[in-house]
Order: sequence, then C-alpha cells, then structure tokens
Amino acid sequence: MMKNKILYFLAVVFSLIVVSCGSSTKVTSYRKTANKVYSKINSANKYPSKGKSSSSSSTVYRSTNKTYTSKDTNNVLSTAKSFLGVPYKYGGTTRSGFDCSGLVFVSFDKVDLKLPRVSSQQAQEGREIKISEAREGDLVFFNTSGNSISHVGIIESIEKSGEIKFIHSSTSKGVIISSMDENYWKTRFVKAVRLL
Repeated sequence: MMKNKILYFLAVVFSLIVVSCGSSTKVTSYRKTANKVYSKINSANKYPSKGKSSSSSSTVYRSTNKTYTSKDTNNVLSTAKSFLGVPYKYGGTTRSGFDCSGLVFVSFDKVDLKLPRVSSQQAQEGREIKISEAREGDLVFFNTSGNSISHVGIIESIEKSGEIKFIHSSTSKGVIISSMDENYWKTRFVKAVRLL
C-alpha cells in the first residue's frame, strides 16, 4: 500500500516537471509560418544576405520600436520586477514561488487585466504582433516542451541595439530577466502578443 502511494506521488511529480509552464494542447501552425511572420536579423551582418540562409544559432530577434511607456505598462513591469529572485514553483502565484504563467497572471492582474492561468491560453489573448514591432509590456511565447506553447515572459526592456530582454520565471533560476539573444530562447520563440 505504501509502495503504491510512493509510486503515485513520483508519477505526479514527474508529470508536473515535464509539463512545467505549458499545456498539452498541440500548436503546430506557428512553426510553419515563423519565417514569414517574425523579423529575423542575422547577428553577423545585422540584415540577412540575399540568397544566403541564416542558421537558427546566428539569428536574433530585434525590435525596431522605440521604448513605449504608459502607466499600465509601468505597473505591470514594476509588479513583475518586484518578484525578481522569487523561486520557481509549479502552479505558483505568490512570493513563495511562481511558474511562468503565474508571474504573467499576477503582473497583469495589477492593472485589472484578467488573463487565463495557463501560458497556451494566455497566447490566445490580445493581438499577435511581429517581434520587430514589440515594445515593453508585450508578451513573448516559447515552445520549450517540443510540441506546444509552454513558456511565457513579459518584455522588460529593449536596448538601443534592439536586443529584447524579458522577465519570466524559469524552472532553474526562478524569476529572472533573460535576453532573446540567448540561443535557448531564440530557437524556441513562437510569437509575441500585445495586451496593452
């Protein structure tokens, strides 16, 4: 009896780790159209050369928009930043721990914008935009599980170079700020969405 309880517990824990921030809903159309929809820039030349294809490891995502500020955007970002260093916790929505969609859920709730609780459902909200049009406060979605949108972050800043930084809750480091230039994130990027 005790052995069955332990096995059940381990199975539940393992399934939570595997699913992480995502859902099991398959999303395949984004990958098929990614080259046409999102602005990619070859990191070696700034712009891709005609006739040459850039590999995914040298492609970076850039925003061409100037910094956008509004009271709501500032409130969302200040809320998210107040949780920097908070550990990752599956299903978490408090200072004791956040998962990625929990951080987004709580940050946008600060401006009375009620979002779904799961990243794949959050990806259906707002208006999809090209990453080249992104600004602070927009959401960026990733496929970290192999077959669906499974991670979300909030664009925290856009450098003068166009480098996009986003705040999110990572399973290994908790709430941190990462760059879209990091190979892990740029190869898993799916879409950007504007809510504000």
